Amino acid sequence: MAQPGRFHTLPIVRMTDYGAFLDLGDQTQVLLPKRYVQDSLAVGDFVRVFLHFDSEDRLIATTDTPKATLGQFAFLRVTATGRFGAFLDWGLGKDLLVPFAEQHKPMEEGRSYLVHIYQNAQDGRLMASSKVDRFLDKTPPRYKVGQAVSLIIANSTDLGYKAIVEHQHWGLIFESEAGGRLRFGDSVQGFVKRVRPDGKIDLGLARPAERHDQNVDRVWAALERAGGLLPLNDKSSPADIEKQLGISKAAFKRAVGTLLKQGKVAQDTGGLRRL
Repeated sequence: MAQPGRFHTLPIVRMTDYGAFLDLGDQTQVLLPKRYVQDSLAVGDFVRVFLHFDSEDRLIATTDTPKATLGQFAFLRVTATGRFGAFLDWGLGKDLLVPFAEQHKPMEEGRSYLVHIYQNAQDGRLMASSKVDRFLDKTPPRYKVGQAVSLIIANSTDLGYKAIVEHQHWGLIFESEAGGRLRFGDSVQGFVKRVRPDGKIDLGLARPAERHDQNVDRVWAALERAGGLLPLNDKSSPADIEKQLGISKAAFKRAVGTLLKQGKVAQDTGGLRRL
């Protein structure tokens, strides 16, 4: 049977004044309200819909797209608070409840929070929780170096930014990789740089090979603009390198290493010299 909180493509089995009824299997049907039924649709047609619960907790279908689906994480705004908990705008007519017991800290109206969408085991209703850590996968990750992954920025640390990887694992974007461009709740594409033996994931915002090539090009272009002599070498301060090239010292040293291997440059106390 089709599961609430997910998209399904279902056949229309009958049309009524209230809308179209869709077949869920096991002799069960769900209503797609009339406002979502296009005039061109007829019995036998298939419709892609999202299943959720209406204000009376009845299963219902919609062609609207929520901001997240069952099992995913999202950064959602609180529209109201009440005696049952906080309610979040997730892009559908009925807001999503975060019970008090599922709030990492008391939620406030108008603020946005990172939450996980789950199905309540007691009554099957869709709810959200800001206690995100317990919903993440604790099994060893199987990502490959350079693999593109979806990221949600979840927190900042002294090292950089914690991110949720593919709605499953924790990962870390080091400050040098982020460039100060990230904000809590951002959804971005990233790339796996390393999976450590302890299962921790190092992330970047560009493929490792792409970033390396870009830095080589950046150093070479700066060398050309400087007339063939760039007053930077591996003894230069990180601040000087950042100011002139906009990259970290480590990235600069890797790029220079590539240019040295290619025989394009030489390096001495005066800086980097084009050959």
